Amino acid sequence: MGASSKVAVIGAQGQLGSDLVRVLSEAYEVVGFTHQELEVADVASVERALGGQGWAAIINTAAFHKVEACEVEPERAFRVNALGALNVARVARATGAKCVYISTDYVFDGAKGKPYLESDPPRPLNVYGASKVAGEQLCLMTLEDALVLRISSVFGRAGASGKGGNFIETILQKARAGGPLRVVADQVMSPSYTLDVARLLLGLLQKNVRGVVHGANQGVCSWFELAREAVQLCGLGVEVEPIPSSAFPSPVKRPPYSALASERLAGLGLETRPWREALADYLREKGHLVG
Repeated sequence: MGASSKVAVIGAQGQLGSDLVRVLSEAYEVVGFTHQELEVADVASVERALGGQGWAAIINTAAFHKVEACEVEPERAFRVNALGALNVARVARATGAKCVYISTDYVFDGAKGKPYLESDPPRPLNVYGASKVAGEQLCLMTLEDALVLRISSVFGRAGASGKGGNFIETILQKARAGGPLRVVADQVMSPSYTLDVARLLLGLLQKNVRGVVHGANQGVCSWFELAREAVQLCGLGVEVEPIPSSAFPSPVKRPPYSALASERLAGLGLETRPWREALADYLREKGHLVG
């Protein structure tokens, strides 16, 4: 990383972006950019916001991540997730900054049947996943020391921008209303608590790690198991019923098993914690749990 101590966070009001601003401020001078201030798909906007300044790192959390909408608007998906990534990477190269691109478990097809490692080749099933693979490749192609951080099934205190709330908040709201709760049990993933992701990324920046890293919390669960754990931790006596994903027909193909594990973190002296611990801390942070 460059001599500068300034870090740019693109998507600073998002679920991950807001926690990145909070955590990275412990070690860097952080400048956050909202979608209104910086549109990654617009070269002029990227250059106006980021060009001509000395950055230690530029972190790109911006994404068009509504998977159904990506199928309908593939041009927009690639404009934001791929060309946007390239625009940011080129400015990072020009300003001597490290480029960090936040990616997703949806780069995989789920056929492996066990957690994906950084060395597993991407094979997306949908437009969103394909556009994120393209974004990864364009970053890594543009900058030798670029970092691609893959996370999945994200939850954080700010809620998802554009989606509002997040999965856990939705489940708890329904549980408090008395249910019924019917949750998909045949899609398996690794949840990612944004505060943990932000802390991990701080460590990765300080060690100047490059290439692809998986940063989800440890362990594997279905959406049903995640919902049940949240409901139980909050002491809500509501039954959670497991259902097949076929109960919610969708035009989008989703990987049935997209859990992430890391073969790199241990060697770097870094680790993420189990998802259950992360979930309990998140529930405390949001005031759902006391103590």
